[in-house]
Amino acid sequence: MATTRLKNPATGATVAAERRKLTFSTWVKRCSLPGDQLLFAGWTGGSYWCYIGFDGDGYIRIRQYAGGSNPFYLKTNRKFRDQSAWYHIVMGIDTTLGTSTDRIKLYVNGVRETSFSQTTYPSQNFDTYWGMTTGGDGYPSYIGGDGASDSFLDGYMADTYGVGNQQYDASVFGSTDSTTGEWKPNTEPSITYGTGVAGNFHLKFDDSSNFGKNYATGFTSNHWSVDNGTLTKTKDCPSNVFATLNGLHMDDPADQYFLSLGNLRQNVTNNDGHRQTGFTLHPKGLKGYFEVKCTVDPNFHLGLQNATSRLLNTNYYSQSSPNYYYMQASNPVKISYANGGSSANHIANYFSQISAGDIIGCAFDFTGTNKNVWFHKNGTYGNNGSGVGNPATGAYPAMTSTQLTADEYEFIVSPNTGSGNGQLDFNFGNGFFGTTAVATNSGNGYAGAEGSSIFNYQPPTGYSALSTKGLNQ
Repeated sequence: MATTRLKNPATGATVAAERRKLTFSTWVKRCSLPGDQLLFAGWTGGSYWCYIGFDGDGYIRIRQYAGGSNPFYLKTNRKFRDQSAWYHIVMGIDTTLGTSTDRIKLYVNGVRETSFSQTTYPSQNFDTYWGMTTGGDGYPSYIGGDGASDSFLDGYMADTYGVGNQQYDASVFGSTDSTTGEWKPNTEPSITYGTGVAGNFHLKFDDSSNFGKNYATGFTSNHWSVDNGTLTKTKDCPSNVFATLNGLHMDDPADQYFLSLGNLRQNVTNNDGHRQTGFTLHPKGLKGYFEVKCTVDPNFHLGLQNATSRLLNTNYYSQSSPNYYYMQASNPVKISYANGGSSANHIANYFSQISAGDIIGCAFDFTGTNKNVWFHKNGTYGNNGSGVGNPATGAYPAMTSTQLTADEYEFIVSPNTGSGNGQLDFNFGNGFFGTTAVATNSGNGYAGAEGSSIFNYQPPTGYSALSTKGLNQ
């Protein structure tokens, strides 16, 4: 969401009981971590506000602030910094209860959080700032930020509920999958909504013409509005997690090198290159496919790093690092490898120079003992010197098992811009390059073998998106 927030409907009277008893439930996948990032906020500006969200260190905080005091303030002892997974977060409030520690309950992935470094609970029958309205009393609610136009969530959100006059626990909205043991969304939770327009909602973010569309029974005409920024629909969801670039897996991150747009865009400015990041999902055991669009300065390296070696090397692009194989987008494009202090070209002329706007596709077969990788430019696979690559048949890979040892490998990407600027947009199956949807096949793109992805080019037969459905099919 980055610089985007949604605002509650601007009219309707506040229901007093729904300021004392309410539930908020959402699924969230984090991207960048620094700074406060809010999930749900009640805001009047100045010195009066409340929120649930992450702080800059990764802790979850639930807080209300009123003119210099904190009527309630909870802060977890554990951090939530995983950028590869979806968190299910549920906050249930009932200030009418006699036991103070039950007046605010927090659940993460179905488990109640009980360890906090800050524990100020609200007084009995305390009125929160949630469930209030802009038109009624000037205290609107926001999702993904606050009224001060900061503290925006940088990440993904899905299946978000607000329920007035009920303090639900996490089991209403989620349950444990009997096969995988993972916490998953309940598709039709049994919910009794309240009556307040601001505090009752179910947002799926699935309608590109109305991202704030409210599906809550009785409130389907009370839609939220995108109050700041731009939302982009994504295939990434709690039921099917797609790979992104990994902000925690960066070689010497600096101000000139950053990720954005849901960690699917990599930018570098005035950098000497060799700043790298990996992916949040490991390709082991998959026939997979993804795409990269070279938006600005298409000089980069895209390849594989020995996962064990990376953990032992701070600068894991160095030729002294063992077992690093990559496509170097120079002129012409070549396939190279670095192996224990030596470097050599494996393929000197894989295909012609990459230009801004070109799309590079990568197909890889990591099933069994095979480790084969192919690259195409705008749909045409490169020639490894013996023939044009064909991932569907396994013919003429750019990298093969003869170069890739039995070690585990992970994908990494490195801008190589010298002192210039670079920008790459990744499509792991979400159907976008940056904020632009793929335009092929009447705008529908092409799915991988798992059936739920959208690519600009048709993946080879049998090749899936790097996603949990792709890995588990």
